[in-house]
Amino acid sequence: MADDPEVPSGPIATATLIGHDGAEQAFLETAAAQRMPHAWLLSGPRGIGKMTLAYRMARFQLSGGGDGGLFGGPDSLQMAPEHDVFRRILAGSLGDLQVIERTLNEKTKKMRGDIVVDQIRALGRFYSMTSAEGGWRVAIIDGAEEMNPNAANALLKLLEEPPENSLLLLVSHAAGRLLPTIRSRCRHLALRPLAEADAMAVLAQQAPEMDEGERLGLVRLAEGSPGRALAMGAEGGLQAYDELLKLVRNLPELDFAAVHALGDRLNRANNEAAYRVWIDLLRLWLSRLARGGAGLGGMSDAVAGEVALAGRLTGAVGLDRWVELWEKIGGLAMRAERVNLDRKQVVLNAFMALQSTARH
Repeated sequence: MADDPEVPSGPIATATLIGHDGAEQAFLETAAAQRMPHAWLLSGPRGIGKMTLAYRMARFQLSGGGDGGLFGGPDSLQMAPEHDVFRRILAGSLGDLQVIERTLNEKTKKMRGDIVVDQIRALGRFYSMTSAEGGWRVAIIDGAEEMNPNAANALLKLLEEPPENSLLLLVSHAAGRLLPTIRSRCRHLALRPLAEADAMAVLAQQAPEMDEGERLGLVRLAEGSPGRALAMGAEGGLQAYDELLKLVRNLPELDFAAVHALGDRLNRANNEAAYRVWIDLLRLWLSRLARGGAGLGGMSDAVAGEVALAGRLTGAVGLDRWVELWEKIGGLAMRAERVNLDRKQVVLNAFMALQSTARH
């Protein structure tokens, strides 16, 4: 459910964090100067509208440049839903646009874990064809970091010799996982999450039945990502997070009767989804705890008392220990997934590790 926000490092640190308006302006200025890069990388946390921006860029380019602004040039990527390009993309009938993402494995009937090389080879064939409309050919790769090594190498070859009038938009939730050589061949726009007020406005529009207090808690928990906030709300994430904070508020003391009851509940046959939500939330809390203690962005209560608890715990135990615990619990969850460990035991082990860390 919840992804850990990417902390820029290495080459990623050189990408300036900007909002959607800044990203649109950068694209418009490049188009107006007729210096369109053949590839753009749109990175940032899940749920902040990267795919929405990619589609706006694609529609703009495929329509020949928008409707014009105050001084003749377009001043926005906005396109009316009645526009022919908008309607055809929505219907999936515009041949000059291709979208690549993970696909269904026909044998297992499950989604593949990665984007495979055959999909990127098909992209090469797509670009080699003449545009059906006589203009640009545009492709979007959704979740570019999910390309397997062979697919990534095939894409790199394509980027080294880009066809004329071709535009590639890479959407990535974890750009640090992409090959440095791929990143270096793209214009990189690292998008920041929405401001709290803007994210609240999106949730008010998308979930009008939700009360304002719940919207505020979800926005803060999702750290400015409306998509994540909506997903958390649908999964009861805020209520589960409140329950988690109540269990850990007296650390290093723990109510193990309550922990055992939680483990029993999550271990039921029909509660696998709830178990995954809990593990995700536990790691999210540790991530917020560590980053808040390190002063990486102002931390606000997603549920009452969260900031005070974080201050007490990070004041008593070094940040490195909490980061180490975050990694340990992530590894525990992955091992449990691989060997199908008892879910209750995973929960008990995680809380015992929490208690052990808080005592040092």
